[in-house]
Amino acid sequence: MAAMTNLLVKDDANPLVEMTFVPITDTPEPLWRTQLASVPFEGQMRLTQSVVKQKNGSYKITVKLEVPVMETLGASGTSAGYVAPPKVAYVTTAILTLFADRRSTIADRSNTVKLMLGLLAGATSTTATGTMNGASAADAFKNSTAAIPQLFSTLILAS
Repeated sequence: MAAMTNLLVKDDANPLVEMTFVPITDTPEPLWRTQLASVPFEGQMRLTQSVVKQKNGSYKITVKLEVPVMETLGASGTSAGYVAPPKVAYVTTAILTLFADRRSTIADRSNTVKLMLGLLAGATSTTATGTMNGASAADAFKNSTAAIPQLFSTLILAS
């Protein structure tokens, strides 16, 4: 199994901010969480992954990213000076699930993920890959030792 390590991901702030997802547990499924100093526990981003064998023998492979958005505090509070602690206003969630037949190969799964990445990156009628250079993405995905590529291509959960 792949060892759980920190995962570094850049957001879309200007300038880009690199978020560090820190491994929390691998039981019952791998969980990473950010540890942003200015954000309370409830507001930390979470990443989970899972592989579930289906009744027909195929696999359901899922990665889930949850990005909580904190409420904005008012400038003053009550007349007594009380200001409520920050709360999560809502959570934006992204889930990518791949259903893979038990006979599928690493190459099959890697190619499917590469195609999906191209679509997510903005493939159009004039560019096949959108903003991603996908010429070797499937091989890079297939040969990766990183947690998420291994999850989808080789069915290996981080531990």
